[in-house]
Amino acid sequence: MNICSYVYFICLLFSAFAEKGKKMTKENVPSFLHLTAAQARELAKRMPEEETLYELADLYKMFADSTRVRILSALRVQELCVLDLAALLGISQSALSHQLRILKQAKLIKCRREGKIICYSLADEHVESIFRQGLEHVQE
Repeated sequence: MNICSYVYFICLLFSAFAEKGKKMTKENVPSFLHLTAAQARELAKRMPEEETLYELADLYKMFADSTRVRILSALRVQELCVLDLAALLGISQSALSHQLRILKQAKLIKCRREGKIICYSLADEHVESIFRQGLEHVQE
């Protein structure tokens, strides 16, 4: 159960007791609950909306594929065209194009056209920061 579900469950539990006219006491609180009603409400207020958390999970899913991580790693260093990126990573252009499309849809990379050549780079400093922090974490 994720934290949002847990807090929501706690709020429902407290609401159910209140609707029945019962007061939650130490004797009738389930043993797994350690938060008071006030603490649960405060925690719920401080948490992002459920939809935002799903979007965040989707963002982190982009880093779950090693090919995409390798692409982002290369683009951290410099902007690259598709041919150079495919050669550098040792993957086919079609496989690379598929991953680039996914990364672009996730707004992690951007592209620009120079005639027939398309060059890719990281979308912004946020992507660099996410990558750098993840890298620092695994290298500890």
